[in-house]
Amino acid sequence: MSQSIDHAKTRRITGNIFKGSVGNLIEWYDWYVYSAFAVYFSADFFPKGDPTSQLLNTAAIFAVGFLMRPIGSLLMGRYADRHGRRAALTLSITIMAGGSLIIACTPGYSTIGILAPIILILARLLQGLSLGGEYGTSATYLSEMASTGRRGFYSSFQYVTLVAGQLVALGVQIILQQVLSESDMMSWGWRIPFVIGAMGALAVLWLRRTMDESEQFEKMGSENRANAGTVKALMKHPKAVLTVVGLTLGGTVAFYTYTTYLQKFMVNTVGLQKEVVSWINFIALLVFVVLQPLAGMLSDRIGRRPLLISFGILGTLLTVPLFMIMEQMKNPIVAFLLMMVGLIIVTGYTSINAIVKAELFPTEIRALGVGFPYALTVAVFGGTAEFIALWLKSIGAESLFYFYVAACIAVSFITYWRMGESSKVSHIEAELVAENDQLSVKGRSQHS
Repeated sequence: MSQSIDHAKTRRITGNIFKGSVGNLIEWYDWYVYSAFAVYFSADFFPKGDPTSQLLNTAAIFAVGFLMRPIGSLLMGRYADRHGRRAALTLSITIMAGGSLIIACTPGYSTIGILAPIILILARLLQGLSLGGEYGTSATYLSEMASTGRRGFYSSFQYVTLVAGQLVALGVQIILQQVLSESDMMSWGWRIPFVIGAMGALAVLWLRRTMDESEQFEKMGSENRANAGTVKALMKHPKAVLTVVGLTLGGTVAFYTYTTYLQKFMVNTVGLQKEVVSWINFIALLVFVVLQPLAGMLSDRIGRRPLLISFGILGTLLTVPLFMIMEQMKNPIVAFLLMMVGLIIVTGYTSINAIVKAELFPTEIRALGVGFPYALTVAVFGGTAEFIALWLKSIGAESLFYFYVAACIAVSFITYWRMGESSKVSHIEAELVAENDQLSVKGRSQHS
């Protein structure tokens, strides 16, 4: 009987994790399609010029989208802490669908002039608002829905689906490259992936409406719920907020460097063909996806801190050599292997960052606490990584970017070294223990 109950509980957890994760996948697919297809649509939205200048313009709008993420995390985090994780996740996917559809339907610069880049900016602001709310709420939901002793494993699926979104974007890019000519891709083919994203978001909208709400949110007391999701309540946890900033800084710069900028680096600096680079990125990210739950399971056994420290040390020491070797070798196999080394290092951060942050905050402030300081840090450092790299390249100083990435990781390493083991001081587990103690006391009282 108990085995049957445990099996049903596991199936329920797995089902909810899937519904939350697949929505996360579509959100990030929509976000990454912009970057993956920038080499094709940049000339359509901006006046004629050299390719680097046009990419610099699209990278600037990519960064502008990140600026909206803190606002999204503030608004959606408050909404999630007050009205539930399911309601916030449903709203975020709706906004993302709208942003993708706008980009897909917007005419080019030759048709509507300056309105084209303006509408592109507005669409990216919508997507930034959506994604800002998605991260904190999704991390919170997956962490709360997971079972004790497996939170690292289950929460790792946030980055599984995050990277899978980018992987699907690359897969769509590879398929379109095979069936469409270069001229077709640049004139209208780039619009297809945005239409796919909008349609996928609508399908996920239905799935998310059928998710269970987090039990920890449902059991939150009325007193805590009255103060839930406020900046005032968040400021009662200054150490946790600063820890999230320190955790995120190096991780987000490294992640966007290896998963977003590296594609353009291989084309513009290394000199590889676009199609070859697409395959390198696709295979490398596929392996990267598989690594996430393995590292998450490892963190459930040995703790979160050892993985973070490994990322901090290796990322600081090896980032500059990896880029310098790739720049000189100009070989696709070497480029793939070096990219894999970088992604393996970054896994020490990506696989567990969601659960580490969730463990730092109580239920009534968890979605806002995880999302807001993260989004601020990503907006300043992650969202500008590609722009900084392209700007340094445009002035002939691209190698300085390698040292910039290594320095950001070094700053985060200091945070990892000074922080405690989050799984041992987890608010999630502490609240469950307190709840069980109350039930035990209540049960003894009724029995007596």
